[in-house]
Amino acid sequence: MASLSSQMNIIVEKTKNLIQMCEALQEENDLLKLEVQSLQVAFETSNDKTKQLEEKLKAMAVARSLDEASMDKDAINEKILDTKQKINDFVKEIDRCITLLK
Repeated sequence: MASLSSQMNIIVEKTKNLIQMCEALQEENDLLKLEVQSLQVAFETSNDKTKQLEEKLKAMAVARSLDEASMDKDAINEKILDTKQKINDFVKEIDRCITLLK
């Protein structure tokens, strides 16, 4: 009977050890779940930040293209003014020639 009692005590001790190990593993599992949630939040925040930066980059590209367009308009306006000045010079020269012919 003593051996049966000692075997029962060994089984009880091993069961207690298994329960303790199970509780420890459950705590570790809970901590890991919290870490996963934390990492998911960080990942989502990072993705949001990336999207915001991409939108800013697109906005800057549009702004640059508009700025370049205004620079092109300035160059065109300058060429138009030069052309008008040349036309005025030709008209004056024609008027002078007509005056000389009279």
